[in-house]
Amino acid sequence: MEESEKLERIIEARMKLKARFEEKIKLTPSVSDDRPMGVGKTNRHGMPNTPTGQTITQKWPVLDLGYQPDVSLDRWRLIIDGEVENPVRLTWDEFMALPQTDDTSDFHCVTTWSKLNMEWKGVRLLDLAALVQPKETASHIMCYGYDTYTTNVSMEEALKPDVLLVHTFDGKPLAKEHGGPVRMITPQLYAWKGSKWIKRIEFLPQNKLGFWEERGYSNTAYPWRNDRYS
Repeated sequence: MEESEKLERIIEARMKLKARFEEKIKLTPSVSDDRPMGVGKTNRHGMPNTPTGQTITQKWPVLDLGYQPDVSLDRWRLIIDGEVENPVRLTWDEFMALPQTDDTSDFHCVTTWSKLNMEWKGVRLLDLAALVQPKETASHIMCYGYDTYTTNVSMEEALKPDVLLVHTFDGKPLAKEHGGPVRMITPQLYAWKGSKWIKRIEFLPQNKLGFWEERGYSNTAYPWRNDRYS
């Protein structure tokens, strides 16, 4: 009964968050852009599946800061804090007990390659937000990786239903070189906005620059506007 009640609370909080940010989400470029830059079939949001400047690849290139942390499942923790009502520190088992989502989405890297129809399993960031209940003051999140990486995402982008913290790709545990045991994915943004080896999500009352944003990359990172650099 306790787990059932917990799930019901998450669902209720999820719906309240969705309603709170629904109008802002509808106005974001990956949903509302009437002149997207790209070619190919349209994705589920009505955008061309190949944004301008991108080339489709069958491989999944590995990009990192030169360090791939080895994080065991018994040592892995996810801290969610900042401008929230109920900060948490989740173990692996607690993370896996949350509602799990299977999804297929595309992956667009700022280095000009895209990989389509990637099959994921993980936890929606929307459900994690529902768990901690962001305060009205929260406008952005900052994501932190075990490799010291950071990146910022606005709330209206972070709460889209295909933004996941994934632990499984193509039916197998996410490989370490791709950010396992858990990484974030942001299908509607360039992939640097999805932290690999994620360990903390901080809800912020204002925007704050992350690792690549401090080095001249775009704050918003919209692939269909060729929005790579600031």
